[in-house]
Amino acid sequence: MGIARLGGIEPGRFGVFAGPLNDKPSEVQREFARRMERLGYGTLWVGEGVGPEIFARSAILLAATEQLVVASGIANIWARDPTAMANGGRTLAEAFPDRFILGVGVGHAPAVRARGHDYSRPFSAMQEYLPAMETAPWRGVAAPMPPVVLAALGPRMATLAGTRTAGAYPYFTTVEHVREVRGLLGDDPFLAADLPVVIAPSLEAARAVGNRHLAFYLGAENYRNNLLRIGWQTGDLEPPGSAELFDAIVAWGEPERIAAKTDERFAAGADQVVFNLLGPDPAVPPLAELETVASIVGLRPR
Repeated sequence: MGIARLGGIEPGRFGVFAGPLNDKPSEVQREFARRMERLGYGTLWVGEGVGPEIFARSAILLAATEQLVVASGIANIWARDPTAMANGGRTLAEAFPDRFILGVGVGHAPAVRARGHDYSRPFSAMQEYLPAMETAPWRGVAAPMPPVVLAALGPRMATLAGTRTAGAYPYFTTVEHVREVRGLLGDDPFLAADLPVVIAPSLEAARAVGNRHLAFYLGAENYRNNLLRIGWQTGDLEPPGSAELFDAIVAWGEPERIAAKTDERFAAGADQVVFNLLGPDPAVPPLAELETVASIVGLRPR
């Protein structure tokens, strides 16, 4: 549907979010990426907070693999000026042709203010930032800008993604929201949709693992406001969230149920489903979950 704007990049139908790897040594992350590649996943999405710098981390993962696409999900516009963002992306695009997607976003108010920036007009900031990236000076080896996608939650950001970038990557989302974002993007832009996964036999067992995830993100104003906007009630959002909200955001249970949740996101318009693999022990990289989900969705090992 929407991979044409990615140029020569083939992201695959299935990606993985690297959140559980954030505090792991680089060699652990490299081995995880290599395992992903062998199993047949297409894209590893790498987040940015106050840990490893996102372009350096992406380079480490790209160098450790041969075909895997790495995407920044997301590189924060407040962490670097437009020239630094554009040229970081070009550097990776030149070194690893057709293997890097530059996901950018406005982040969250507390983290942005901690960097000393004003978060009062995040959408206007992105409107100004994108053209500045496009015209950023570059004196390196001739290299194209990698495709840019936006972390888009609200209608204005999703519409901007459709008109000015290669697509969107909505996070902490529901099927209804994915459908809304696809409608705002139009048919051509790329749409990657987040899907947390818990391998568990019952809702009780799934919540014992997944509640940490929901409680963390329900503490973020952007996600709460978006869920309220699309029809959820305040009571649903009290951490760790209602059972109905958990079921709407997380794929849990037996393989057939997880496969059905995955298919729902494709039916809603996603080009790629990005699995957020939640294991019972957050200190352990989710390699078992990586293998299980690959089997559930029918990936072919390389």
